[in-house]
Amino acid sequence: MNLFFKIIVITILVIYFFCLLFIFLYSLIQVHLVYHYLKWQKIKNTKNILTLQEFPFVTIQLPIYNELYVAERLLKNIASLDFPKERLEIQVLDDSRDETPQIIASQIQAIKNQGINITHLQRPKRTGYKAGALAYGLEISKGDYIAIFDADFLPYPDFLLKTLPYFKDKKVGLVQARWSHLNENYSIFTRIQAFALNGHFSIEQQGRNAGGYFINFNGTAGVWRKAAIQTAGGWHSDTLTEDLDLSYRAQLQGWKFVYLEDVVAPAEIPVAVEAIKSQQHRWSKGGAETSRKHLKNIVKSKLPWLNKVHSIAHLLNSTVFLLILCLSFLSIPVLIIKHTYLEFRLFFETINLLVISFINLLFFYFVSTKNKSPKTSERIIYFVIMFPAFLCLSMSLALQNAIAALTGFLGRNTSFVRTPKFNIFNQNKNWHNNKYFSKRIKLFTFIEIFLALYSLSGIYLAYILQDFGLLPFHLCLTCGYSLLSGGAIYQVWRPKK
Repeated sequence: MNLFFKIIVITILVIYFFCLLFIFLYSLIQVHLVYHYLKWQKIKNTKNILTLQEFPFVTIQLPIYNELYVAERLLKNIASLDFPKERLEIQVLDDSRDETPQIIASQIQAIKNQGINITHLQRPKRTGYKAGALAYGLEISKGDYIAIFDADFLPYPDFLLKTLPYFKDKKVGLVQARWSHLNENYSIFTRIQAFALNGHFSIEQQGRNAGGYFINFNGTAGVWRKAAIQTAGGWHSDTLTEDLDLSYRAQLQGWKFVYLEDVVAPAEIPVAVEAIKSQQHRWSKGGAETSRKHLKNIVKSKLPWLNKVHSIAHLLNSTVFLLILCLSFLSIPVLIIKHTYLEFRLFFETINLLVISFINLLFFYFVSTKNKSPKTSERIIYFVIMFPAFLCLSMSLALQNAIAALTGFLGRNTSFVRTPKFNIFNQNKNWHNNKYFSKRIKLFTFIEIFLALYSLSGIYLAYILQDFGLLPFHLCLTCGYSLLSGGAIYQVWRPKK
């Protein structure tokens, strides 16, 4: 091997190794959260359930932008919350530019007739997107506590009664509830998203909270102490995840957050493939932007070292998609190197140990199915079906999520793209004529087709070389990219729902 090719080969192997190593270390942190979660599960029933002794004044903020299909049901739901009317105000923060304001106006009059204090706030310009709307309403809010619900959420009537008691502790700045899913069984895409979200809302949120680490406000289905928002500097619009940004600023100021896994707020999961992609893009880019903004603050803070480690992992979680994308491109060259340059045999034997990362992932997501069914047998069946599907789709989302994270780390500004809601619950409902549904096939879809074929060549290469170590990886990528691109094309050309 001449020097030039040797440098290229060693460079590929070094990058490949560090990608695997980072994922391995990240998986250890996730398992540590499982430990805290299981420990919390053992003691949660011994804790006293708090009840509300008096009714504070609460402001409910409903940020809305072009929600033609869900605005009416949202307002009806919020108006039915079990709370004294005289201790409540509702702010409809409406930045819509379509027919949504007319729907809201007609519904608001009916709610006012019930004796509920509700106002329809419309800004002349959508400055700062959702963060700007929340800040606009906060300036004139009367409540000491601010409950926030996105347009697709339908909280249960007792939501405030279950969350407000935790503010008895004067250090508590936020109480966050778990999301449940109104349309989980609508399609394979909604089932996979629910599976992934359950991992976040059970293990990550509850595990971090139980361990005393930083958690994040999820942008909705939570109640803030107004003073916590104000002392942390208010809402900022310099990231696409204003919720994560404010969460870290508030906790660095010393505010405590409380996560309630047993208090759930139902919400709608995106049904369109492009809506899934846009939501994932916003979360990944916003997470990277927030890490760019706060990593230095975390490192320089007086937090215990373990809190710093979990905070850094939390803020850098979108980096995992960059690593998966890198591994997917390098996996085929690595397979060729393995069978061409036998002097690297020890290297390949060593990296086999990093398969522990996959075992950690299995453990993490199996434990997250704890709320799915009390019967272990049912959970196992559900897990065996859903985990491979989740793995395929999440790995195929690496392309656009990696690009989103990279632009976030580089500080490139992009506009806030909201996730459209379709008010879809049953499979007989057609949403092809929904005005928010894009009927155009995007460039990313064709790149995903190419990556599906590229991964398929890895499967063929495994057969030629009779080396099946990377076969599961290439199978997941092939199936995932095929599902993602095929689903996007199918929904444009032959929509049935």
